[in-house]
Amino acid sequence: MLALANEHGFPYWLAEGTILQGWALAEHGQAEKGIARIRQGLSAYQATGAELFRTYWLALLAEAYGTVAQTEAGLHTLDEALAMVDKTGERVYEAELYRLKGEFTLRRSPEHHTEAETCFRQALEVARRQQAKSWELRAAISLSRLWQRQDKRAEAHELLASIYGWFTEGFDTADLQEARALLVELQR
Repeated sequence: MLALANEHGFPYWLAEGTILQGWALAEHGQAEKGIARIRQGLSAYQATGAELFRTYWLALLAEAYGTVAQTEAGLHTLDEALAMVDKTGERVYEAELYRLKGEFTLRRSPEHHTEAETCFRQALEVARRQQAKSWELRAAISLSRLWQRQDKRAEAHELLASIYGWFTEGFDTADLQEARALLVELQR
């Protein structure tokens, strides 16, 4: 993508490619370099005037911050993304943004479990309203893990089992494998 965008002078695609390259670097253990590339790509993206998918790109940046325990930077980035949701009305990634905010809130301190639970519930509500089962599954996993730590195993199992049971395929995907493993843990 980067080579073709450079060759043909496509700044939009060059910006997206830079963001994705940064995310890949962060996912493969080069978080600081990845964060710098994502931020560079976001600046280039903004320079094109584009706003579509900015919430997604900001979520990738937040995840990269999470790999190096930069919790406050991650939360700030997620707040920016949620503000973009309100500004643009682009809601495709909204549920995942709330879920990530809940995860980062817990990283800040386990004492913030009430605020995190509110985020997870908001993620579930948005996903259900959008009938976005994959986002619903992720939110249910996060809320179930929180409830597991709070010794609410039955409630956690019931929540997760209800969404897990909806799926009829894709059981080799990471999210469904994680859900299945958590369901097994919750039954112990």
